[in-house]
Parts: sequence; C-alpha cells; structure tokens
Amino acid sequence: MKQTALVTGAEGFIGAHLVRFLQTKGWNVLGTYGLKNVNLQPELPNLQFASCDLRNGQSIAEIVAEYGPTHIFHLAAQSLPTLSWKDPVGTFESNIMGSLHLFEAARHMKRRPIVVSACSSAEYGHVPPSAIPVVEEQPLRPLHPYGISKVCLDLLAREYFLDYKIPAVNLRLFNTTGPGKTNDAPSDFVHQLARIRKGLQSPVIEVGNLRPRRAFLDVEDTVRAFYLAAVRGKRGEAYNVCAGKTYRIEELLNTAIRLSGVKVQVRQASHLMRPSDEKIIFGSTRKFRKDTGWKPTRSIEQTLQSMLDYWDRTLSSAGRKGENEGEGMLAGAGMSRKHGS
Repeated sequence: MKQTALVTGAEGFIGAHLVRFLQTKGWNVLGTYGLKNVNLQPELPNLQFASCDLRNGQSIAEIVAEYGPTHIFHLAAQSLPTLSWKDPVGTFESNIMGSLHLFEAARHMKRRPIVVSACSSAEYGHVPPSAIPVVEEQPLRPLHPYGISKVCLDLLAREYFLDYKIPAVNLRLFNTTGPGKTNDAPSDFVHQLARIRKGLQSPVIEVGNLRPRRAFLDVEDTVRAFYLAAVRGKRGEAYNVCAGKTYRIEELLNTAIRLSGVKVQVRQASHLMRPSDEKIIFGSTRKFRKDTGWKPTRSIEQTLQSMLDYWDRTLSSAGRKGENEGEGMLAGAGMSRKHGS
C-alpha cells in the first residue's frame, strides 16, 4: 500500500522542507497550515494542502477521516518560548489541546497511523554540565510554558501508545537551522551578510553573546530524522535529534563571514544580550542512531553556504518583484490547496 502522510504545520520552517522531502520519496502528502493569506504555488504530484486549525477538533477529525493517512507528522505548534510567557493560554490551546484533538482523530481511524511528533529539547530545562550531552533519561524540568507544552505532548503521545496502541514516536529536537530559518543566530548572521553583499546594509553586524556553544543541525538532516523515525523508530519511544558537534556562536559568525567574502565590523549590541544563556546545549543521539541508523551528513559550512545562497535568491527576487524581504519557505514549496479557508 502506498504511504500517505499528513504533515501538520506544513507552513513552518521544518514542515515546508518535510513535505517536499516526502513528496520526492513518492509518498502522497497532505500538508495542513494555520496561517491565513498563504501564497500557494501550482500543484506538485502527490501533494495537496489544507487549511486547518488544530484547536478545532471537528476540523482535524474531518481531514483525518477524509484523507486516511498511514503516517502523521505532527509539527504544528506555537514554537516561541518568549511568546509562551506572554500568552501561556494560547500556547497551551495550540500545543496541548491541538495535539489532543489530533490524537483523538487518529484513535478513531480504522487503521491506526504512525504518529511522529516534534517535541523539544526545551523539555529538559536547565541541564548541569555533568549531564552534557543530555540523554533521553534526563529529568524533564522545563523553564517556560512552551517547554511545559512539549512535555505534555511527549506524555500524551506515550499515553495514546500505551492505552490505544497508536504507534507513536517522539523526536526531541535540538537546534535546527537552514534555508528559510529565521530568529536564530546563524540565520541572523547570514541574512545580514547577504544584505551587506548586495549593498542593502552598511558593513556592520550587530551581535549578542558569542560565547555559548550550540549544535546546529541542518534541516535536511532533521527531515531525514522524521522519515527514519517513521519507518524504523521504536513505537512508544522518545529520541533526541541533534547535530554531532558544538560550535561557539563566534565560530559560526566567523565561518559565515568567511563564506560571504565580505569585510564587516562586528559590534555587540546590548538589546541582543539575554539575561542568561546556557553555556552549552547539546544532546546525545546514540539511542536514535542505534535504532534507526540515522546520522548527520551536512557540515556546518554546507549549512551556512546554503543559507547564504537562499538569502541571495530571496533578496534578488524581492528586489525584482518589489516584494518584502524574506519570502517564506512555503511560497516556494509548490503546494496545492485542498480545503481552502
């Protein structure tokens, strides 16, 4: 039987890459989105698109019943920790109740789909240096409503596996970046460098704290992790998904500058400094590698170069068309609408 996937949050950074990856694998794919006025491009083979608010249980139940997916990749979420402090109720409604509606819809299918959920390293909260790289058995002690909501998703998926035999796999994602990413250090650096290269910005880059160490995984390796979790992951398990090496943020900046070929002045900006920063965020992927054979394949240089190329294309396109900078990944995803809003 041909595999059919439902991808929630398909308008997001990882979701847009995932729907295209699955489509190239020959799967039938339905991507759902919650944003209004999304720019949808002409249809690609085996790929459809639907407007769906997961907070509306009836809406997701109807889509699941109509499409009958063999696999569900659950990425839809309010994903900003800062926003979760400002709006914890909205975050919980989206991330917890939305996930509950999705699992309820899956529970009522005649053939239970495999559900791979995007959980988060934020579930661990503060991890002592002695526990780095963090393993899946580390206590879950989140520090903000977003992290709490992802713990709830993690436990919810496991409960539906134990009680209703839904084959669920959870991926605790660490830092992921790549073309189309915004609001992280690498994407901020390469965006500014691309602007400088095109004469749209003076040759000055403002930065925050450059001392922390982070392991940034390329989005291509991340979407491959979702695929392997679906086809090889052990049901009922949670896995860390993280790059295999950490870099100081300063190293990432210097590499991006070198790849861009421009000369810039680096200036520390107080408004970019956080009250506190974890010195290192790094997760062990030994369990996931053992069970699925997954491993990262993209170097940080390849990732940063692909991001520079993305912003060069995006800025050039925006200049030609008179559009705003940073057109989203979804605009280039080539998706067709199934259930319009």
